[in-house]
Amino acid sequence: MSRLNGTDRPYDIVLFGATGFVGTLTAEYLAAHAPEGLRWAVAGRGKEKLERLREGLPGGAEIGVLEADVSDPASVRRLAEHARVVATAVGPYVTYGEDLVAACADTGADYLDLSGEPEFVDLTYVRHDARARETGARLVHACGFDSVPHDLGAYFTVQQLPEGVPLAVEGFVTADATLSGGTFASALNQFSRGRQMLAAARDRARHEPRLVGRRALAPTGAPRFAREIGAWAVPLPTIDPQIVRRSARALERYGPDFRYRHYAAVRHLPVAVGGVAAVGGLFAAAQLPPARRWLSDRLKPGDGPGPEKRAKSWFSVRFVGEGGGRRVFTEVAGGDPGYGETAKMFAESALSLALDELPPTAGQVTTAVAMGDALIGRLRRAGITFRVAATR
Repeated sequence: MSRLNGTDRPYDIVLFGATGFVGTLTAEYLAAHAPEGLRWAVAGRGKEKLERLREGLPGGAEIGVLEADVSDPASVRRLAEHARVVATAVGPYVTYGEDLVAACADTGADYLDLSGEPEFVDLTYVRHDARARETGARLVHACGFDSVPHDLGAYFTVQQLPEGVPLAVEGFVTADATLSGGTFASALNQFSRGRQMLAAARDRARHEPRLVGRRALAPTGAPRFAREIGAWAVPLPTIDPQIVRRSARALERYGPDFRYRHYAAVRHLPVAVGGVAAVGGLFAAAQLPPARRWLSDRLKPGDGPGPEKRAKSWFSVRFVGEGGGRRVFTEVAGGDPGYGETAKMFAESALSLALDELPPTAGQVTTAVAMGDALIGRLRRAGITFRVAATR
C-alpha cells in the first residue's frame, strides 16, 4: 500500500461507466479484491443506478459515488481531479473518450481504458501525450483482452530469450467466448472509419520519435499452416500487434531488431476460410449506414452473456519466440476473455497503477511498459496463467 499516502485526491481509483456490463463486472471484482484502505468510487451519469450498484457490492458503504457525463466536459474534468487513477469503460472511445483523456493528462491523473480502437489511441497520443509527460500522468489504453494477454505475453516470452540479439515472436490466439455488445459496436465503428483510422496512424507516425540503433516491427503475417502449434494461422486485424510493437520500441530488453506477428489459431481450414469471409462481410456492411444500423440493433452495447455461458468460456494465447539460437514456447491462458477476465485485467491494472512500486513512466504507455512484472504477478495470483511450455 506504499502509494496510498500523501495524496490530496479523495480517491485512489474511480471506475467510470460502472453500471455498464463490463463496468459492473469490474466493480464487483474491485469490491471483492480491493485491499483494506483503498479509496475508490463508481462513476457515471445516473446517480440512482450508481447507488443501486453500490448497495449490491460488498463493503458498499465505503464506496464513493461520482456523477459525470461525457457530454459535460466540466463534469469529466471534476472526475479526473478527484482520482489518482481513472479507469473508464465508456465506449466507443473515439466517440466518447477524448475529453476524459485530456482531463487526466492535464490534471496528472493516471488513465486506463479498454479501447481496442487504433484511431482513438493514435489521436490521443498526438493530442495528449506531451501534456501527460509534463504532469506525470500515465495514459494506458487497451487494458482488457485487447491487449493485456498479448502485450504481457510477448513481454514474458522475450524475458525467456537471450538479451542483445534479434528476436522474433509470434502470438496465436484461440478462444471460446461470446462477443459483447460494446465490443461489437466498437468493431463496427472502426470498420466504418477506415480513412480516419489511416489518417490518425499517419499523423502519429509524423509525431512519434524515430528509434535510433534499434528496430521494432509488427508486420502482418500471411495465412499459413503453423506446424509449431498444429493449426492454421490467420492474421488478426486487431490493435494487439501495434501495442506489442510500442512496448518493444520503449524497452531495450526486446533487443536490437524485434518482430512480432499476431494470428488466430484455427484447427480446421474451412473454419479459417469462413472466419476470414465473415470479417470481410462485416467490414463491407459497416461501410453502408443502413446495414450498419441494422447490425447495431442485433447486439447493443450493454448486452452480454449470462454467468453460465461466461463460466464455460476460455482463451489461450500461445507464443513462439526465437533468438540467439534459442526457441521458446509460452502460453497465457484464462477464462472468459470478453467479460470475466477482461474485468479482472482492467481492475488489476488499476490496482497496480494505484498501489505498486513501478518504473517511472509518463505519457501514453503500454501495460508492459507501465506495469510489466508487477501486473504479471497480479494476474497470476488472480488465476491467469503465464507459463513456459517448452524450450529448445
